[in-house]
Amino acid sequence: MKKLFAIAAASIAATPALAHHPLAGQPMETFMHGVMSGVGHPVLGFDHLFFVVAMGIAALFTAQRFVAPAAYLLAMLAGCGLMYAGIAMPVKEAMIAVSLLAVGGVVLSGRALGAGTAIALFAAFGLFHGSAFGDAVAAQEGGAGAAVLTGYLIGLGVIQYAIAIAAGWAAEKLLGATEAASTNARLVGAAVAGVGVFLCLEIVEGPVVAMIAG
Repeated sequence: MKKLFAIAAASIAATPALAHHPLAGQPMETFMHGVMSGVGHPVLGFDHLFFVVAMGIAALFTAQRFVAPAAYLLAMLAGCGLMYAGIAMPVKEAMIAVSLLAVGGVVLSGRALGAGTAIALFAAFGLFHGSAFGDAVAAQEGGAGAAVLTGYLIGLGVIQYAIAIAAGWAAEKLLGATEAASTNARLVGAAVAGVGVFLCLEIVEGPVVAMIAG
């Protein structure tokens, strides 16, 4: 338990520095700008970061702990590319909130996913996370060139895969979570699912208030 709180404290302390935009809001103009922005964006919003951490832990207890997160990455890159092409995923912010609730809930449940189920679930949510990441390049004034887009996608893919694998490693080696029913792993799942509940409530709050007021 002490290790769990230590890791959580370290993560909270590190997040502000990581979440600071590497380009200070300036437009991406070169390949390296794209890489830096791609590395920075997954931790700009805690929703993406928390999802990837939960996914890495859920993947740990499947038969494909390295392949399952890769399925998310491929779908995420596809969603980003579609957004760059002007094709946005519907209700993506709501689906991102649901993704935290769903994957956090899986880890909280203490039950391991089958490899096929994990791959399908992670890939499905990856499309929506990728579409949100694609906003950064789609909205850039003057558009983002091929070099910028390539760097951005590489940065997004590398950092998120690294976070997912590191989360699984930390859960296993530092928290002693050797099986899905591990208490420490389930506590992480509870935290992520709780964030998902909060985000879902935040999304429905506006329409509900408007309906009551109207």
